[in-house]
Amino acid sequence: MSANESAAVSAYLSGLQERICGALEAVDGGARFDLRTTDGADGVQARPRVLSDGAVLERAAVMFSHARGPALPPAATARRPELAGKRFEAVSLSLIVHPRNPYVPTSHANLRFFRAESDTMAWWFGGGFDLTPYYAFDEDCVHWHREARAACTPFGDDLYPRFKKACDEYFFLPHRGEARGVGGLFFDDFEEGGFERAFALVRSIGDHYLRAYVPIVERRKQTPYGERERAFQLYRRGRYVEFNLVYDRGTRYGLQSGRRIESVLASMPPLAAWRYDFVAEPGSPEERLVTEYLRPRDWEGAAR
Repeated sequence: MSANESAAVSAYLSGLQERICGALEAVDGGARFDLRTTDGADGVQARPRVLSDGAVLERAAVMFSHARGPALPPAATARRPELAGKRFEAVSLSLIVHPRNPYVPTSHANLRFFRAESDTMAWWFGGGFDLTPYYAFDEDCVHWHREARAACTPFGDDLYPRFKKACDEYFFLPHRGEARGVGGLFFDDFEEGGFERAFALVRSIGDHYLRAYVPIVERRKQTPYGERERAFQLYRRGRYVEFNLVYDRGTRYGLQSGRRIESVLASMPPLAAWRYDFVAEPGSPEERLVTEYLRPRDWEGAAR
């Protein structure tokens, strides 16, 4: 493992950031991402990109960073305690899209690469993508999971079910007893098959994100909605905030590593709400979101 591998990951994720920003700008049709870049000491690079107040996208944040440091933050060594205090290099792309229309789901994706100095050089990949609808549709969930499977299948039939299960388990709010959304892919500490195979898998997952998400946005972005749908969207966004601030390891890593706080919290929705003791009307779309969608289901398999 050499610096060449880190450079290759950095180049791919940097290019993916540009592709995703371009595609999301096209979907919105008017708003643009800002173009801020920060270069720090020891080759550290941070390129936050945030789009605000678009016609379709209320907020989208696509954040690239390439960092080096004297010691891995605790959030990065929870499963690798032997690496605590070791010098490290980290390359990551993380993104969140909060659409304006309640019928368009929120989406999240993250891809990351760590390299840490130890007796032997340690490295691993992590990441995935997941979908959080407010008004859910079977065809959207099936499409999302079909693309998730397609991203993994060239690397083994076992990966999609493994990563889907891990996603269902990770994006869960124990204090609410419910999932954050309808899942997708999640993996961490991944080094199976060596660097080239693992990196090829990460590229496949990154390349499939837009294929999975953009058709859903295009399908739903013109759906009429009113105050009821908007109020429910803001209420459900509150759940998203709860997960990110209480459970998300990526948020903890950002806070522990001393990253720019505006970048760490750019994943938050611009508006959210907490309604006391809200109970959805029986049989309503709002109730069905929780009873039918926010639980593990074999979405992709049901369509075959």
